[in-house]
Amino acid sequence: MTMTRFKTSLVWLAGISLLAQVAVAALPFSWFDGEGKMPTLAPMLEQSKPAVVNIATQSHVQVRDNPLLNDPFFRKFFNIPEQQPRQRSKQSLGSGVIFDAKEGLVLTNNHVIHRADEITVSLTDGRSFQAELVGSDPATDVALIKIPAENLSALPLADSDQLRVGDFVVAIGNPFGLGQTVTSGIVSALGRSGLGIEGYENFIQTDASINPGNSGGALVNLRGELVGINTAIFSPGQKAGNIGIGFAIPSNMVKQITDQLLEYGEVRRAHLGVQMQDINSELAKAFDIKSGGGAVVTRIAKDSAAESAGLQVGDVVTAIDGHRLLNADSLRNTIGLLMVGQTIELTILRDGEQKTLKAKVKEMQKQVSQNDVHPKLSGATFGDIEESSPYFGKIDGVMVYSVKRGSAAENAGLHAKDIITSVNKQTIKNLEDFKPLVFNNGKQLLLNITRNGRAMFLILR
Repeated sequence: MTMTRFKTSLVWLAGISLLAQVAVAALPFSWFDGEGKMPTLAPMLEQSKPAVVNIATQSHVQVRDNPLLNDPFFRKFFNIPEQQPRQRSKQSLGSGVIFDAKEGLVLTNNHVIHRADEITVSLTDGRSFQAELVGSDPATDVALIKIPAENLSALPLADSDQLRVGDFVVAIGNPFGLGQTVTSGIVSALGRSGLGIEGYENFIQTDASINPGNSGGALVNLRGELVGINTAIFSPGQKAGNIGIGFAIPSNMVKQITDQLLEYGEVRRAHLGVQMQDINSELAKAFDIKSGGGAVVTRIAKDSAAESAGLQVGDVVTAIDGHRLLNADSLRNTIGLLMVGQTIELTILRDGEQKTLKAKVKEMQKQVSQNDVHPKLSGATFGDIEESSPYFGKIDGVMVYSVKRGSAAENAGLHAKDIITSVNKQTIKNLEDFKPLVFNNGKQLLLNITRNGRAMFLILR
């Protein structure tokens, strides 16, 4: 009985081997070596690895002193000389992918190069270059840098929409600073969102080992085409290592972001102007529709693209440009990746009937003139809470979009993605409420801020 099972297993394995040979016959490289005919990914990796780079960054962070040391009266009373700003050096490691060999463009994660003063890119041939930032998008964690190098190799982009669960993939990167490392696995899931990792999420999930340092590296298919940029791992209990759940940004999403970074140096995020809610079984019954995905409109912003298109509260959006929407997150992701001014077709259900509306998406209003704000707020960019924020639709206020390094706003304690909910105890709903309250000729400001789910007060004098 045991021998029979063993023979059957041999026949089954031989069949699998034959199927593997047939499946890879169309690939642009031999899957077998020249002598022993052993299966190997080496030919594909020999073509792909030169396009994956190691990235080292260095930044200088200002060390905060005790606030009492900044008080002139305190220093004079205790005869303490004026303190000079102190800085400490911070280094980090990551990976990148050569996107355009001719122009020296390299893709990576925003968190790899965030606030870096120096970015050093090391190639597999031993060359190293100082890189300059072309642009970045924190909401999707994509960044584009440029190096002055010749004779580079770039990875071709795959159509990530063609990926299927079970497809073989290979991760290439620089885990733990060890140097270029290759791991393999399969696509475990597609369209992962709602993880709270980034503002816009549509991740490829893979069991190919991704570890700290792999961020910004390549996820490739067996043709050596880029299907995603490795960006995060799932580590319960704050573990540092890989447990078989890694996430990559799909190549199609990366391409959409890159096109805007090349044109504008930033992403001009489109804005439909709606707040949405997932359709569950109870809501589907209440709206007398079949529970098959989509999102119901709960609020429409004034003068928004949604209002101009004729969208109404209670409408259920089921598709955009013919692509079915699973939930509110998928709608937000789709809108956030559109080009400003683009016209889209919304398929909706209203009172049980299917309708089609056209909407021309607008750019979200942001930024207050530096001349219109308190001196302590200079260097920061403000705007209405964008749809990528986890607070969108949940609280009213103004979002801090960015804070320039070394600026008065940073020294005052403001952080990017802070939500300001009140100024001098006056509740604010949006940018229009915020503007007149922060232009006060330098008088004291008391800001109520929500940061990482916690509320706090910040005093600016």
